[in-house]
Amino acid sequence: MESLWTFLNSDAFSIAGQAFTYGELVYVPIIVLFGIWLIRKLANIVTTKLISQGTNPDVVHLIKRVLYILGLVVLIITTLDFLSVPITAFAFLSGAIAIGFGFGAQNIINNFISGWILMWERPIRIGDFLEVDGARGRVEAINTRSTRIRRVDGVHMLIPNSKLLENTVVNWTLVDRLTRTSVRVGVAYGSDCKKVAELIYQAVKEQEEVLPDPDPLVVFDDFGDNALMFEVFFWINATIERDLRKIRSNIRFRVDELFAQDSVVIAFPQRDVHIDGAITLNRKAPNG
Repeated sequence: MESLWTFLNSDAFSIAGQAFTYGELVYVPIIVLFGIWLIRKLANIVTTKLISQGTNPDVVHLIKRVLYILGLVVLIITTLDFLSVPITAFAFLSGAIAIGFGFGAQNIINNFISGWILMWERPIRIGDFLEVDGARGRVEAINTRSTRIRRVDGVHMLIPNSKLLENTVVNWTLVDRLTRTSVRVGVAYGSDCKKVAELIYQAVKEQEEVLPDPDPLVVFDDFGDNALMFEVFFWINATIERDLRKIRSNIRFRVDELFAQDSVVIAFPQRDVHIDGAITLNRKAPNG
């Protein structure tokens, strides 16, 4: 036992005059592994407690990240203190590494800082419905480098955090979930325009998802090439784009039913051809 203790306390190697024993080489991995396990355990306990209290997912995510970083800082300082390595010994080395790292990883640092800004200021939150570069989807996670978005078609997108801060992003659910949308329909020339407007208004009002305030508005939009164009504007409380498409579809189904009941013809493209001169039609008898 004494020989083992002597072996563990004997010097294994030295760096810049700092000696390291065999015992330190054995204990340090144990300390590091135990420290990482303890950090994760504490972070999971805290986040589970916050979730059970109904805390906002964005706040939980931010607190979890902060706990991880603080825990890693404490672990590094503890490990260096156990090895009797002064932190000042890394001052020059860390400065040189920081300069080189800053030039070589500007985008990574930019995205890292942007991630913390997103989690702290919360202009974009977990569960928000975004529109970025023509793609629409729901935010599933805000990480330190990128934000994960699940598009409406089920595909996951990883968007750099800096892009969400530097470019225009449409957040459909930042303040509330109220959305205004519209449905257009064209009817044949000669239709009773006031009756058409009444039927469209009726089709919209019958939908439970349509909000009564503000009241739906039907406008006679234009005299089209082949149709009299009407458009109805209304507000709904929609969570995702699928809800909008479904509600608009239901309104179109109902408009088609009401038009059929009142003999209103939905217009379709048609052309009148005028021919100058006479046309002679020759009928050829079939062979045989």
